Amino acid sequence: MDGFNEHNFLPLFIDKYRELPCLWQVRHPHYNHKQKRQAALEKLLELVKPVVPTATIPYLKAKIGGLRSTDLRERKKVTDSQRSGAAADDVYVPRLWYYERLRFLSDHTEVRESLSTLPPTLPSIPAEASDVQPGPSSQEEEDLSQEEAVECGSQEEAGIIS
Repeated sequence: MDGFNEHNFLPLFIDKYRELPCLWQVRHPHYNHKQKRQAALEKLLELVKPVVPTATIPYLKAKIGGLRSTDLRERKKVTDSQRSGAAADDVYVPRLWYYERLRFLSDHTEVRESLSTLPPTLPSIPAEASDVQPGPSSQEEEDLSQEEAVECGSQEEAGIIS
């Protein structure tokens, strides 16, 4: 196991990551500037290399992605528990020990609206044009026929049917 997630290194990494807003702040002027982002990642790599000598840029991107997704998952648990109308004692308390250090990401992580692939209005089929006729399903038909058989049997036993 590498020393990346250790309690004495991860806070330093998160603080350095916070100092490089072009890596996490979507509205930062250099967020879409590939060379600036690469330079920022190399600064982070300098911090990580003494702890994880085999670290590379893809390794850093994976670690950052993991931190962000874990933070987002914990934040979602908190907001869901608050939204559910739970009492103050029942609100989810994050178990992630570095949750508070990642609070700077909460203002910059936006949930995108979902896009529907359906057309705005769906064509409707008139009821008389449909081949499907409303009626009982095959399971319902089996249930009915069993009930009828029981009724017929009990009527025959009672001598109602000749």
